[in-house]
Amino acid sequence: MLKRIFDLHYHQLKHYPKSDALTAKINGDWKSISTQEFIDQAKEVGSGLLELGLEPGDKVAVISNNRPEWHIVDLGILMAGMINVPIYPTITKEDYDFIMNDAGVKVCFVSDREIYNKVNAVKEKIKSLKQIYAFDKIECDPWTSLKEKGSGNESNYKKMEAIQAEVKEDDLATLIYTSGTTGRPKGVMLSHKNIVTNSVSSRKRLPVTEDSKALSFLPLCHVYERMVTYMYIYTGTSIYYAESLETIGENLKEVKPDVFTAVPRLLEKVYDKIVAKGQELTGIKRALFFWALGLGQRYELNGKNGAWYEWQLKMANKIIFSKWREALGGNAKAVASGAAALQPRLARVFLAAQIPVMEGYGLTETSPVIAVNEQNNDGVRIGTVGRPLEHVDVRIASDGEIEVKGPNVMLGYYNREEATKEVFTDDGWFKTGDLGEMVEGEYLKITGRKKETFKTSGGKYVAPQLLENKMKESSFIEQIMVIGEGEKHPAAIIQPSFEFLIEWCKRKEIPYTTDAEMAKNQSIHDRIMEEVEKYNQYFAQYERVKKIIISGTAWGIDSGEMTPTMKVKRRIVMENFKNEIEKCYRG
Repeated sequence: MLKRIFDLHYHQLKHYPKSDALTAKINGDWKSISTQEFIDQAKEVGSGLLELGLEPGDKVAVISNNRPEWHIVDLGILMAGMINVPIYPTITKEDYDFIMNDAGVKVCFVSDREIYNKVNAVKEKIKSLKQIYAFDKIECDPWTSLKEKGSGNESNYKKMEAIQAEVKEDDLATLIYTSGTTGRPKGVMLSHKNIVTNSVSSRKRLPVTEDSKALSFLPLCHVYERMVTYMYIYTGTSIYYAESLETIGENLKEVKPDVFTAVPRLLEKVYDKIVAKGQELTGIKRALFFWALGLGQRYELNGKNGAWYEWQLKMANKIIFSKWREALGGNAKAVASGAAALQPRLARVFLAAQIPVMEGYGLTETSPVIAVNEQNNDGVRIGTVGRPLEHVDVRIASDGEIEVKGPNVMLGYYNREEATKEVFTDDGWFKTGDLGEMVEGEYLKITGRKKETFKTSGGKYVAPQLLENKMKESSFIEQIMVIGEGEKHPAAIIQPSFEFLIEWCKRKEIPYTTDAEMAKNQSIHDRIMEEVEKYNQYFAQYERVKKIIISGTAWGIDSGEMTPTMKVKRRIVMENFKNEIEKCYRG
């Protein structure tokens, strides 16, 4: 029975031993590690941690980009009965300080010099931290020295076998600190059972086998990519790691993966690049491109558009969409989209182009998947996140909040008893904080975020997420935050797509100076307002955005407006634009 995370790895060794279990590009060449090597190196890591004096239940942090070492160290930690505390590489050193102190981290693995410098800067404040190891060769103890310390230590290996025999499925496996759009991050306690049941149930929704290849590039410190990679390990799917976010396009063509995960922002960028290339075409090629795109935007499931449409779509797939598929490696049988809402328009176009983008939904607290679309069993409904997973129960509360019960629901928040109580109902259901409804009685649709829903001075409720998601369909709009709590009407703070804006200004012969200057340009303001008006028509009069504020800088993780999972930190943006907001409503 597969009950603990490390059982998934042993399952692969027994049933699908791979020569390329984990593969990364090193000095320009793809280098693979077999299943046996993966497990052997993890044993050395676990043994080395025991040799340092760590014990089962101790916390070990991993701060790294996606690479084979991440998974090897993760498995070593778990095989020694310890707790992996994965941390986002992109957060501040102050957050490192808070998380490692809160968790009581004893050893920390870092990938490179930049992260090492951040950890080293706060090391003195983290009293529990004994040792830092690095994956790259830098002025820090190499992780290979820990492996050497543990290598061939038979008494430690026997001890690890005994430890693993004692690990229960309900034991804590990992502490994941949520990036949080408000306040300090909270440590989500996930058990082996939480993650294993989610991996095994999700496998039924994704067409992966021991012959499949996956490309991994979403951060492994986030529960979504991590759970999916455990599912790959369970099914014998070979994991290839993208070199960086910049090289994804190139790596997709090299690896030709059958499956990969994506966030909507990435799919939006892929789509925008494709359309930008289409804009550059001329004559018949341009006409054919936009004819195919127009077909894609009208796509309906199960041939509902009729035989003539289907014949045209077949032609479009041969002439135009085949090139889109090639850009994604040509083999994609599934692209699992999560972490934020996917625009239905994008889902339509990609599905029409035979790129099976399957939208799902979940939270760190639910390990993470609650529901996901699937190609089989009439499992796709555009605009929904699909059916809930097997053994996961979903109900909609009287106020519209989505509540969940199942083996994937967290143990609670670490050291936060009151915060844990707040997110559970009296009868034990987890409150997601999201609003939703069931479509056709079985497909879950997300309609907004409970805390973000606001009331105008006219007493009308507005769910900003719905407006934001629709308006981000515009090529002009990179990020948008709809506001209006207690005001006469909604307004929006918009961060333009500066890349697109540069192109547009070139076409309109408007001299482009700086992003900040262009944000003040009246013709740009008017053009973006025109876009907003176009999308306003999809909403009731009281929901429509009447005024806009244009941001002169790109919002990012380092500058504080975005979480590592690319969600807008509403509180920070409100604070940054408080003068403009005041002027917008009372100027």
